[in-house]
Amino acid sequence: MLTSTTTMFKADNWGSSFFFIDFNYDKNKGNTVSFAYMEVSRALKFWDAPFAIQVEYDGGTSLNDAWLIGAQYTWNNPDFTRVFTIQGLYKYIKDKHNATFQITGVWGIQMLKGKFTFSGFADFWKEDNVFGTNETSFVFLSEPQLWYNVTKNFSIGGEVEISNNFGGNEGFMVNPTIGLKWNF
Repeated sequence: MLTSTTTMFKADNWGSSFFFIDFNYDKNKGNTVSFAYMEVSRALKFWDAPFAIQVEYDGGTSLNDAWLIGAQYTWNNPDFTRVFTIQGLYKYIKDKHNATFQITGVWGIQMLKGKFTFSGFADFWKEDNVFGTNETSFVFLSEPQLWYNVTKNFSIGGEVEISNNFGGNEGFMVNPTIGLKWNF
């Protein structure tokens, strides 16, 4: 399946903004969009400390919208070639959960003078799902990525989606991908 992703991360004096939008294309339907998903988040901090307030919205086609709020801790080395963020979030899932949680870790590591980037995230959250007669209560999703940075703007690489009870699929799944990336 072909997927296109648009993503943006921008740090500023009051924290940072992040969003991404995924579109999956169905080759059996003339490569039309068969699924869309987006996340929009803002880390707010009005102080000089590695802690921030995290606010997020997640939604997509055939998914319940979710709103999240909580705390974020970010560590980075002085030149930002290694960054790690962990978030503890309250999660509201429309028409499903009024009060649940999500724990998220995000990382980015530049290696070999910026020629390789190892980045990604891991999410663990409580969400009740029913698969036939089986009920599950927790979801795990991680997407580690490895990129060879051909130029400052162009990268070749991919990711491995590792999940458990995610996206309408019961149990553990591993979905490798290859990709091209352009950085504006």
